[in-house]
Amino acid sequence: MSSPNQSSRPQNDNPYDIATGEFDKGVTSGRKLFGKVMTGLVMLCVAIALLPLASILFMLLKNGLSRLLQDFPSVFTELPPPPLVDGGGFRNAIIGTLVTCLIGALISVPFGVLTAIYTVEFGQGNKLSQFVRFCTNVLSGVPSIIAGLFAYGVVVLLMGTFSAIAGGVALSVLMVPIIIRTAEEGLKSIPREVRQGLVGIGATNFQGVTNVILPAALPFIATGVTLALARAAGETAPLLFTALFNQFDARSLREPIATLSVLIYNYAIAPYKNQNELAWAAALIVVLLILTVSILARSLTSRKVY
Repeated sequence: MSSPNQSSRPQNDNPYDIATGEFDKGVTSGRKLFGKVMTGLVMLCVAIALLPLASILFMLLKNGLSRLLQDFPSVFTELPPPPLVDGGGFRNAIIGTLVTCLIGALISVPFGVLTAIYTVEFGQGNKLSQFVRFCTNVLSGVPSIIAGLFAYGVVVLLMGTFSAIAGGVALSVLMVPIIIRTAEEGLKSIPREVRQGLVGIGATNFQGVTNVILPAALPFIATGVTLALARAAGETAPLLFTALFNQFDARSLREPIATLSVLIYNYAIAPYKNQNELAWAAALIVVLLILTVSILARSLTSRKVY
């Protein structure tokens, strides 16, 4: 026969004893131990995930920072040197990266934002908007080299030459799905009550989108643009088929132009120490550029619209 204390204790797995008003120390200590073990495993997984990033940053700082400090600021103001010549920089590659990314943004931003406005505000639920979303998902998974081949066939062959314009078109193909997806999420984040209020005051869909909804979603759109620029700045394969490379400053947008990513590719495999050092320095600049743009994107996302 069980004692009165034992019979009064509830027969369940709840660590809280109603009769005594205390927690079962054995159960709580076991759960605490399990929680500490799982926390340790999570921290270990985080450390393993960050290990490749830390190793990349260490190698870039070790091999690229010394060249940047040694030849600063000439590394930013001089042209790439020919083989067996010391010194030099990558001024033309920095300008070319900015130019091709700007061309890509001028093409992709209007198309991406207008597409997102249609799928969220005007064509929500119809088959065309669903087809557009499907195409956007497919395009976001297309390898970058395919975008380069597309721009080569559409722009380079028609113009008869490699050019900054062709490079910008190739980058715009990669930037469009990022801008569309981010702009869609920004437009969806606007509360439904705002749209109902616009209908209540007699505003048309066009007036509501242009005057209220689109301005409110600008932080999300700006985030999408910055993330797309960050990806475009580090692409190499599309530019090999379109912008190619130029040892000197490009005199127009209709001729080959140098970019940082292609310069890294060419000089990293070169058998000359000076060019290898320039490749490390350029790689560090690209990573710092992408890191800066990513931080800017996170700061824009942290802004609350409503």
